[in-house]
Amino acid sequence: MADAARQLASLPLAVVMLSPGQRIAAANPAAEQLLGQSARRLVERPLGEVLHFEEPRLAERLSESEAQVSARATPVSIPGQGARRLDVTAAPVIDQPGWQMVTLQDAAGAEALRGEGAEDSVLRAPDVLAHEIKNPLAGIRGAAQLLGRKLEGSDLALTGLIADEVDRIAKLIDQMQTLSRRTPPELEACNLHEAVRRARAVIEAGGKAPSVIEEFDPSLPPVLANGDALVQVLINLIANAAEACAGTPEPRIIVRTRFASGLQLHRTIEGVPVRLPIELRVSDNGPGVDPAMADHLFEPFVTSKKSGQGLGLALVRRMVRDMNGRISHDREQATGLTHFRIHLQVAPPPAARATSKNKEQVA
Repeated sequence: MADAARQLASLPLAVVMLSPGQRIAAANPAAEQLLGQSARRLVERPLGEVLHFEEPRLAERLSESEAQVSARATPVSIPGQGARRLDVTAAPVIDQPGWQMVTLQDAAGAEALRGEGAEDSVLRAPDVLAHEIKNPLAGIRGAAQLLGRKLEGSDLALTGLIADEVDRIAKLIDQMQTLSRRTPPELEACNLHEAVRRARAVIEAGGKAPSVIEEFDPSLPPVLANGDALVQVLINLIANAAEACAGTPEPRIIVRTRFASGLQLHRTIEGVPVRLPIELRVSDNGPGVDPAMADHLFEPFVTSKKSGQGLGLALVRRMVRDMNGRISHDREQATGLTHFRIHLQVAPPPAARATSKNKEQVA
């Protein structure tokens, strides 16, 4: 137990242990510094006295001791310090009913540590290359149309797929060019399962036909996303999964959709909080990511492939973030599966979307 206490004290992340009733039972030095009080003064005080959450829903979920909570850049106020934005997670303590472990991190510092500012400048390179890429794309599309005049049946469908994919890639290039202007992409209601099957069709047409197990929740509502970008994200993740498990005796890829448990909050570029209750998970039974690279997986130029450029997952994260979503990676040792999880928001009803669009036009 002493070793565990020393390890907790050495963590740079603020950690607070709550006893039943949300009273502070312990706080590590990082938490003392963040909250501006010593552990001796914090112990036995209700969490709500030393940390005020501006999101009522978040405070409500935190009061549920068995809930797993994750909130990013959520506004809080700390007595004596004023308003701040923190990344907050909470989880129940195993075999200790009513006890919770809460972590707190300054949101601005977390963004800097993730290197997202540097990523922005690197991922604007397509603005320079767009012209050189679009020219051959136009030639490919024209060749597909000419072939289509001579083909029938399934072969004709393949030429249609080529033309559609050229159009989609051209649109993505246009979107990448707008990144330097910080123009948000147009979001719309998207069927998650149709996007998955579109991505599979593209990969299979390219000669890569991994065996994919679909575990879909048919009751899921449409998500708010950019359809072309969502397909591209899925193409990258499924193709990566296929490469990762190619050397295993029984390669397996699983694409799963579900409602995510717990509260998932995220703040958009405009500072508006949104919930991300829809989870899309791409899993494979490959050997997994080198632990030394795991914390830098979504950074530019980080790759384990000999011929890779290390931009695929960085672009994936950028496209997910542009849809106000989140992406994460984890390894499940018990099952031997590597998971990439995307969390997205539910598309509002058509009437609400129309109202929002009218307001934007008026503004």
